[in-house]
Amino acid sequence: MDTQPRKTDKVRLIAPGETFGVIGAGVMGCTLLKGLLDVKAISPDRAWASAKTQQTCDAVSKQLGIPVETDVSGRVPDSGIILMCVKPSQAAAVINKLRDSGLKKDTLLISILAGVTVKELESLSGTKNPWIRAMPNTPCIVREGMTVLCAGSHASAEHLQKAEHVFEAVGKCARSEEHYFDAITALSGSGPAYQYLFMEAFADAGVRVGLPRHLALTLVAQTAVGAAKMVQASGRHPAALRDDVTTPAGCTIAGLLMLEDGKIRSVLARAIEEATRVAGQLGHRTAGSQAGKPS
Repeated sequence: MDTQPRKTDKVRLIAPGETFGVIGAGVMGCTLLKGLLDVKAISPDRAWASAKTQQTCDAVSKQLGIPVETDVSGRVPDSGIILMCVKPSQAAAVINKLRDSGLKKDTLLISILAGVTVKELESLSGTKNPWIRAMPNTPCIVREGMTVLCAGSHASAEHLQKAEHVFEAVGKCARSEEHYFDAITALSGSGPAYQYLFMEAFADAGVRVGLPRHLALTLVAQTAVGAAKMVQASGRHPAALRDDVTTPAGCTIAGLLMLEDGKIRSVLARAIEEATRVAGQLGHRTAGSQAGKPS
């Protein structure tokens, strides 16, 4: 599967006269907008966002140099792409608001709502708008994100390509069938949290054996970055790369055996299994909800 970033600034995401909107100017919404603005995929005068409070609107508008408002009803009719970055429980309220605000039938709608399926999104909208479901993760903030996409029943290959270019502004992108999305949410969407836990534990272990904490954390973080890049660049299985480090009667094999004694593989697998189960339940609490308002 090709996940190499493309030249997003060479692709026209929206037609002349159209705008690019983000409903929910939180961390991910702002990150995606900043990425697109930085690579000049969109211009500030053609972008807008919404937020719950005026304080947030003012702060994000100052940061990004675009209009950010609590009520974006007047901006919806001219939008070529609208990105939904709200909580799953807000899906119905946001979609109803978009529809009531004069949403065009050909506006591309992109959702990053965990657990809310394309079928549910299409049912809530009651229109034939093209929908793309996306699952990004927080390393998008440092342009090292991983996003997986799937298309709705009314989305074309062109719509999917546009969505890819949105997320390639902040990392890598791949396509998948939707029935994998709960597992993708658990492994990739939640994955950074697990990695932070591992790094914290390793750094604490370094302190335990005498290293200064700042040095231990520096070593752990850079080792994680390097190991990940080795997997990506070499194309070799992680087990083969591990064997390269594991010399007979050495310290690495001693440490690995301790990890295996602690059933590390089983614990990690169970963690992903449980997170997948919970991800699959998120949408069940969403589809019929009318509470809340666009953020």
